[in-house]
Amino acid sequence: MSKLWDLNHIQPNTESVLAGETLSAMFWNAVEERGSQTWLRQKVLGVWQSWDWTQAGEAVREVAGGLISLGFMPGETASILSNTVIDWVIADLAVLSCGGVSNGIYPTDAPSQVHYLCEDSRTRVLFVEDDEQLDKALEVRESLPLLSKIIVFDMKGLRDLSDPGVMSLDALREAGRAYNAQHEGAVRARSDACRPEDLAILVYTSGTTGKPKGAMHTHAGLVYTVRGYNTLLSREAQDECMCFLPLCHIAERMGGEYFSLYTGARLNFVENPDTVPENVREIAPTVFTAVPRVWEKFYSGVMISLKEGTRLQQAIYGWGIGVGHRIAERVIAGQPVPAGLKAQFTVARWLALNNVRKLIGIHRARFLVTGAAPISPDLVKWYLALGVPMLEVWGMTETCGASTGMPIGQIKPGSIGPAAQFNEVRLDPQTNEIQVRGPNVFAGYLNQPEKTAEAFDADGWLRTGDVGTVDGDGFFRITDRMKDIIITAGGKNVTPSELENELKFSPYITDAVVIGDQRPYLTVIIMIDQENVEKYAQDNDVPFSNYASLTRAPEIQELIQGVIDALNKKFARVEQIKKFFLLDTQLTAEDEELTPTMKLKRKLVQVKYAERIEGMYSGG
Repeated sequence: MSKLWDLNHIQPNTESVLAGETLSAMFWNAVEERGSQTWLRQKVLGVWQSWDWTQAGEAVREVAGGLISLGFMPGETASILSNTVIDWVIADLAVLSCGGVSNGIYPTDAPSQVHYLCEDSRTRVLFVEDDEQLDKALEVRESLPLLSKIIVFDMKGLRDLSDPGVMSLDALREAGRAYNAQHEGAVRARSDACRPEDLAILVYTSGTTGKPKGAMHTHAGLVYTVRGYNTLLSREAQDECMCFLPLCHIAERMGGEYFSLYTGARLNFVENPDTVPENVREIAPTVFTAVPRVWEKFYSGVMISLKEGTRLQQAIYGWGIGVGHRIAERVIAGQPVPAGLKAQFTVARWLALNNVRKLIGIHRARFLVTGAAPISPDLVKWYLALGVPMLEVWGMTETCGASTGMPIGQIKPGSIGPAAQFNEVRLDPQTNEIQVRGPNVFAGYLNQPEKTAEAFDADGWLRTGDVGTVDGDGFFRITDRMKDIIITAGGKNVTPSELENELKFSPYITDAVVIGDQRPYLTVIIMIDQENVEKYAQDNDVPFSNYASLTRAPEIQELIQGVIDALNKKFARVEQIKKFFLLDTQLTAEDEELTPTMKLKRKLVQVKYAERIEGMYSGG
């Protein structure tokens, strides 16, 4: 591979860097070893505040002591209903240090969902972020007899609250200090009593096809996997990482919190989901993991900014990114990069590409990681052309996160890489379903033995539901979900995700759902990128009064039709999209059509918009 990057600083570390056979033991070992080194950073009132390992340990010890003083017992469950903040991590590690089971709940979940998750997990203590989340908890508290206490992180607006079932996190820590003073070593004793085989966390699936299922992960599985991550991705104690994805999702829980706990890398928390672009530029992470939607958004922002630039700026960027793509092509092909081309790239970075990297906030990044959903290969190539390798990983809740990963020395856009060293991955001989086996695989679904049995074959291989291929180098490629493959009325098998990823590469499209199973041709439902489309409308004097009128404007319809026309040129006639409609409702994570990671729910969308779909096939 090209020496464009210093690979010695990107190669994974195969040595164990932290002792401990349970997550709680690993955490307390980290506190003792790292002491005054900074671990966590979060912006408070416009100022970045840091927590070292000693401070984090003190907070965890106090919260754990407070929980024990409330009667919280080993094996009981505590749930956390909050956005991604430092208090989430402190509460999580405190629950584990008590020998408890930690469960996360999406802050976008409705009260009915909060009720189901607390009831199913037999939650005894519920941590909530603020008054908004407390309202949800109070709404369903009466029908949760096992729920004994609600703990609030941020009491702003709740100073006058008087409820014996509710207390602040500060009050819990105060109770913990008093308890620990009288029972010295009690928290450490609880932690030491944890066994590797004990249940540690629950991670609920999104529930796109029924009620969410609680995937059970033991301490042994989590420790084994986080050590395995270090053989898959490079992470050092000097690294600056971003923590902004939901911590109740396996990606941030494992790849963010626990991987950082293991390696000592610093975790920087964003202010809120809306400030991610601004915070990325402030933090300038050296290792950056995100979902495809974030990478697409960054790319869209650059493309929109470029359109506002002068012709000279556009020409310089065009030349620079062209040089980058020529290098990227050689890197992907495993060919050496000529000295002359390297020299051109140095000039290209100085003239244009460094500014693009700074605009995004990836100018210090050694590499980028993408996962949790398919990504366009063209997007991977674009970041590579900027000089920042993007490594795609693949896994799921049930595999404790990543099971395959792209090696830095052999990048193949469109592939998810070979199996990680810590598990086996294969294709089912009959169905080409990707299947996984290893100690990282979950212990089953809570309270659902039938669903657990359905998830495995007779030899213990986990059925992932993803269909794929594997090449001669052992690199896997996802072709689609088994249940999502489209077979048209003419008998043609179509992979909708391939078309959808191409559409999402447009700065004007956030998400898309291709329709066509048992139909004469393909159609698509599209969710536009509000910010970019609004700007297009303003720049081109397109009148609109609200989001719905924006989607109905003939000029916007023509804009999206142009994107589809360009896409259709890349595919055979039977794979081309004939009609589309734009969702005219501005969706947020609270809407049922979206998953917590902001992806359209295919089945639900098809049911909810069945009439409009039929209209595309009946000439309406």
